[in-house]
Amino acid sequence: MMPATAADPADRAAAHNGPSALPRATARVQLHPGFTFADAAGVVDYYAALGVSHLYLSPVCSARPGSTHGYDVTDFTSVRPELGGEPGLKMLAGRARAAGLGLILDIVPNHMAADVTHNGWWRDVLAHGRDSRYAGCFDIDWTPRDPALHGKVLLPMLGQSYWDTLVAGELQWVPASGDVAAHLRYFDHALPLAPDSADAEAGEPGWYDTTHAEGRARMHALLERQHYRLAWWRSAAAALNWRRFFEISDLIGVREEDPQVFDMVHALVFRLLREGWIDGVRVDHVDGLADPAGYCRRMREELDRQAAARPPLLRLDRPWLVVEKILGPRERLAPDWQVDGTTGYDFMDDVGAVLHDGEGEAPLGALWALVSGDARPFAAHVAEARRQVLDRHLVTEYEGAAAHLHECARQEPGTRDLTRAALRRALAALMAAVPVYRSYFDAQPSARDAAAAQADEAMLEDALQTARTGLAPDEVVALAFIAGCLRTVAAPDSETGALRRRLQQLMPALAAKAGEDTAFYRYGRLLSRNEVGSDPGQLAMPPAQFHARMAARRLACPHAMLATATHDHKRGEDARMRLAVLSELPGAWADAVTAWERECAPLLATLPLAPDPGDRLMLYQALLGAWPMEDTGPRADSAPDAPPHTLLARISAWQLKAIREAKRHGNWTCPDAEYEAACETFLRGIAAGWPQGVLAHIGQFVARIATAGALNSLAQVLLQLTAPGIPDRYQGCEGWDLSLVDPDNRHQPDFARLQSRLGCAAGWAHWLAHWRDGRIKQQLVRHVLAVRRAHPDLFGDGQYSMLAAHGALVPQVLAFARTAGSRQAITVVTRLAAARVDPAVPRIPPACWGDTTLNVGAPQPSRWTDALTGHVVDAPAGRLRLRDVLGGLPVALLLREPDAQLRIAPAPPFGQPGARQSA
Repeated sequence: MMPATAADPADRAAAHNGPSALPRATARVQLHPGFTFADAAGVVDYYAALGVSHLYLSPVCSARPGSTHGYDVTDFTSVRPELGGEPGLKMLAGRARAAGLGLILDIVPNHMAADVTHNGWWRDVLAHGRDSRYAGCFDIDWTPRDPALHGKVLLPMLGQSYWDTLVAGELQWVPASGDVAAHLRYFDHALPLAPDSADAEAGEPGWYDTTHAEGRARMHALLERQHYRLAWWRSAAAALNWRRFFEISDLIGVREEDPQVFDMVHALVFRLLREGWIDGVRVDHVDGLADPAGYCRRMREELDRQAAARPPLLRLDRPWLVVEKILGPRERLAPDWQVDGTTGYDFMDDVGAVLHDGEGEAPLGALWALVSGDARPFAAHVAEARRQVLDRHLVTEYEGAAAHLHECARQEPGTRDLTRAALRRALAALMAAVPVYRSYFDAQPSARDAAAAQADEAMLEDALQTARTGLAPDEVVALAFIAGCLRTVAAPDSETGALRRRLQQLMPALAAKAGEDTAFYRYGRLLSRNEVGSDPGQLAMPPAQFHARMAARRLACPHAMLATATHDHKRGEDARMRLAVLSELPGAWADAVTAWERECAPLLATLPLAPDPGDRLMLYQALLGAWPMEDTGPRADSAPDAPPHTLLARISAWQLKAIREAKRHGNWTCPDAEYEAACETFLRGIAAGWPQGVLAHIGQFVARIATAGALNSLAQVLLQLTAPGIPDRYQGCEGWDLSLVDPDNRHQPDFARLQSRLGCAAGWAHWLAHWRDGRIKQQLVRHVLAVRRAHPDLFGDGQYSMLAAHGALVPQVLAFARTAGSRQAITVVTRLAAARVDPAVPRIPPACWGDTTLNVGAPQPSRWTDALTGHVVDAPAGRLRLRDVLGGLPVALLLREPDAQLRIAPAPPFGQPGARQSA
C-alpha cells in the first residue's frame, strides 16, 4: 500500500496504465467519518482484483459534521476535512491510479445544508439579507405572500414556539470577543446579527436577558431587525419562503440556473477533473434543478473543456457524466441533455421485473386485497398519497404555487375571475395525475429535442385528461390556465417563467415523497417490486419486452450506469430476488400467511391495539427478504436457543420507518407512539416462542425459497454485468445483499472478509456447494469483470440480440448475444426456477432441462466455451443443449472459439480441485 501522501497523477500514469476514458465497471464506496479516504485507499487493491475500472465515491465536499452520507453540503469549495481533506482525496486518487483505477465523483448541485454554524454562504445571507454576496446562490422568495417575511428568510429551527423560546431564556446574547463578532446563541447554534442592529446598551448586564419582560422585549426588537425570522420547526412545512430538498427543512435549494452560482458550486469539481484526480461525475437529483436540460448541457461543455487541459498522460476525451433521474413508464432521457445516461434505477426495474413471474400477479393481488382489505391498484394509492403530501407536507410549495397562479390569473381580463380556491383544486388534480417525476417545459424551445418535446406534451395532455375528471366547470378552466402557464414560452426571469419553474420543481418532490416515501409503504402486494425507479403496479416483465428495452438502451445510452443496488434502495438486491420467488409460488405463500395469521391470533387478542393486517403482511415479507443467508439451511435440530436478535433489531428499525413513511398511523413529525409500540410488541411476540412458533415457521419458509432466490440473484448479476451499459457494484454487494432501507443499506462492509474470500481458489464445485457463504456470487462478479476487461469491444459497444429457446423449459431461460464484428458472447441465465430448482444448490438439475435448446443463430456447427467454468459445448445445427450449458451453474457466459482463448480465468474450471483458501 502506498504511503498516505498525495502523488502527482501524471507521475503515476507514467508508470502504470491509467483508466480508460469511460468506465468498464464501477464500485460505489460510501465515505463518512468512519470510512475515510485512507480507509478507501486500503480497499483499492481489493477492487482492482475484483475487476472494476473506477471507484465511484459518495460526495466529498465539506458537509455537516458527522454526516454519514455527505449530501448535506456546507461548502462546495473544499474537500471534507473529516474524510482527510484534499490531500486525502489526492492520496486516494494516486493510490487508485497506481492500481489502474480511476475515480468518479458524486456531486450535489441542487441543495446545501441550511446550517447557521457551518455553512458560511448561508450564514452570510442571514447576516446581510438580500445584500449578501451569496443571496443569489439560494432559491429564496424575498417577497412572499406573508408581508412579515418580506426581505427576510424564515429560520424554523426552534424546538418550541418563538415566544415560549424567549420566555424559557433559550436565546442568549454573546458579546464580541477577539475575532468573533457579537451573536446570539441558541443551544449549539451561533446566530449572526445584521451589522449595527444591536442596541448601544447591549453590553450592559442582562440587557437581552429574556427571562424578564424588559430583556424579552429588547431581544424581540433585536430579532425583528434581523434578516431572518426565527420560528418553531413545525411551521416550516407551511411557512418557508425558500425552496428545500423534498420536505427536508434544513436543506436549502441552490440556484444552479445562475451562471455565477454554477461556477462557484463546480469550481472544485472542475479543478479536480482538470488536474487529473477524477475522471467523471454523477449528478445527484437533477430533476430538482430549475432547468435540468440546460444544466446538463453546460456540465458537458465544461467537463469537456476542463478535460482538454488535463496533463497529457491523463488525456480524457469525454468525461463520464451520468445523472440521478427516475424515468417513468415509457419515458426516455432526452438526447439533448448530452449526458451518458442515468444512474441505473431504470435498469434495476427492468432486470427485477423480468425475474418475476407474471402468473403470480392475480393470486398475489387477491391475497393482498383479502388480508389488507384494500383492493385498489397501486396508482390509486399514489394519487391519494399525492393529495395528502400536498395538503400536509409540501404545504408551502403547494400553497405558494397556488398563490402565484392566482396573482398571474388576476393580471389578465380573461382569467381574472378564477379564484384561488379553483386554481388550488385544479393544481392538486394535475399534480396527482402527472405520471412522471416532472415535465421540462422550462427548456428553451430552440434547444429541445423534438421527440422529447412531443413526449412532454403528450404526457401533459394525458395528465390533463385524467385531472379533469371530477373537477367543477370553473376548476376545469383553472386547469387549462395552469397548462397554459406550463406551455407558454417566456424568459426564465419573467413572472410566467418563474411560475413555470415553481410548478415543475414541485413535481419531483411530490413524486418522490408520495410514491417511494409513502405509497411504497402502503401497498404491499409484493415488496420486491416496491423499489426506487420501479412501478409496484407492474409485477413482471415478459422476456421479449426486456430484450426490446436492452436493445433500445444499447442504441440510446450504451454508457449509462447499470444498478442493482444503491445507497437509496428499499431492500438489497438479493432480498428482492428472494421475494421474487413468491411470484412463482403464490399458493404456497398464501397458505403460509394464512397459517401465520392463525398462529398470531392469540397474540393479537392480548394487544390493546393490533397492527393493521396489511402492515403484518409487509412485516412477514420484510423478514423473508432480510433473513441471513447462512441461516437458510436445514434447521432440524440446529436452531439456536435464542432468536436472531440482530435480525429483529434490523426489522424493528425498518418497521418504525415503514410506519412513519406510510403516514397512516402518524409520521415523522407527529408519530403515533401507541401504534408504533403495538407493532414492536407484535414483532417481539412472534419471536417469543423460539425455536418454535411463528418466527421459526417464517424461517422455515425462508429456507424453502432461499435456494431459488439465490439462483435469481446469480441471474441478476450476470445480466447486469453483460447488458448494454456500465455496471455499478454497490459496496459489499459482491456477497449476499439482504439489506433493508437506509440506514441498513449503508452499513460498513467487512472488506477484510471479502478480500479473504476473493482469494479463494476452491473452484466452482466448492462455491456452488457452499453457496450460502456468498463466494459464488463474488466469484461470478470477478470472473465476468475479467471477461469484460479482456473483451471491451463486446461489452462496451457490442450489438445486442435476443436468443430464442425451444423445448419444455423455454420460460426458464433468458439469453442474449453481444456481437462486435466476428466476435460474440452469449449470456444465458436461468429464471422462474422455483418449481424445479435443486433443493441443495441454486441450479436446475441438468436432467430437468430435457430437450430444451438455445438457438445461437448460424445453422453450421459451432463450438463455445463457458468463460466462467472453461466448459466447452458444441452447437450442432446452431443449437446449444441447455443441459450442457447450464449443467454446472445456473448461468453461463459463452465465448465462441477462438475468442475464448482471450478470456481471463481467475479460478480453476468447474469441477477441478484447486488450492482451497479458508474464508
